[in-house]
Amino acid sequence: MNNGRLNSGTPEELEYKRITEIKSLSYLERLERLFVLIELSYMLKNGKIIKAKSSK
Repeated sequence: MNNGRLNSGTPEELEYKRITEIKSLSYLERLERLFVLIELSYMLKNGKIIKAKSSK
């Protein structure tokens, strides 16, 4: 597989590549990815907001 460029191609091609990648994973790998997404979502929802200091 050529991984030279990220996100190159039409949306249909990218969707097809993503679906084939997910289908090639085992059940455990799919579950691990799901938990990573859940954890990331939780951190983004409940994380502390850092505001930039104004230079005035």
